[in-house]
Amino acid sequence: MARNERRRKTENVGVVEFFGSVVPADSFREDVIEGLSLPQKALSPKYFYDGEGSRLFEAICRLKEYYPTRCELALTSAHLEDIARFSGEGCQLIEYGSGESLKTRLLIRRLRPSAYVPVDISEAALQAAAKRLATAFPWLNILGVAGDFMRPLKLPVYRARSARRRVVYFPGSTIGNLTPEEAHAFLKMSRGQVGARGAMLVGVDLKKDANVLHSAYNDAKGITAAFNLNLLARINRELGADFDLKGFAHYAFYNVARGRIEMHLVSLASQTVAIGRHRFRFELGESIHTENSCKYSVEGFRALARRAGFETEKVWRDKRGYFSLFGLRAA
Repeated sequence: MARNERRRKTENVGVVEFFGSVVPADSFREDVIEGLSLPQKALSPKYFYDGEGSRLFEAICRLKEYYPTRCELALTSAHLEDIARFSGEGCQLIEYGSGESLKTRLLIRRLRPSAYVPVDISEAALQAAAKRLATAFPWLNILGVAGDFMRPLKLPVYRARSARRRVVYFPGSTIGNLTPEEAHAFLKMSRGQVGARGAMLVGVDLKKDANVLHSAYNDAKGITAAFNLNLLARINRELGADFDLKGFAHYAFYNVARGRIEMHLVSLASQTVAIGRHRFRFELGESIHTENSCKYSVEGFRALARRAGFETEKVWRDKRGYFSLFGLRAA
């Protein structure tokens, strides 16, 4: 067999590896207890995505009111060649969240990364997504990392001649779930991950008509409400809590002063909830803050990225200017 033929056959067989979880087994319980003990009770949105939560979020993404997924997919498709030129073929592509979406597949197909490194807090979700991607792209080297990407992580290094740079991919406007201070810290951490020659692709939801935003988080079918309430159902299932789901209601609104959508679960009565030996008192109308979704101007996010060590080299937007994808270069 000729040497070139042997090389092509080798390149067509990808490596799939998983790296041990760095998430403490009891972190969910600890975070819930801590969050419900705050003056403004709060739960982290990263815990939305158990099996049922992931299914409900997929349904949200198909809703006519929920524009971000369609907008980001459309602009990624329309600007794929330019995105590829910015990222560089053969890069090491790091995705925070075990991506298996159409957007991720578009990038993998076009960039042919030397390695794809998905990071997810859920080992089950990580392995399931990696398995499907390995089937779709048998040549792809997948290095899955189970861990919380909001905390410092040591990512695996894949040595390959074609690995020109590290590129972090963070789609879906997930960065909007962070406060501006948290977003700055996250971007600064990512700058350290990609190194001096690295880059980042970040999906950013833009400021727009408040009515459009309200509809996106208060859909007529009530799927977003079910998604929000499923967080309490998960706490019941996994932590043995006794939340009465009928005693709480979904509430989402646009906080103009803070430039963000806020999602809450509002208590419909005075009640007490037990989680093991812990008791949490709720007054009528008291809420649990479950998610923020910050909206940015292009100039505002560019300034945020610069403070974290990135220069904005590219900004791709959909036709209506609802959503953007930022191409950030390590400064």
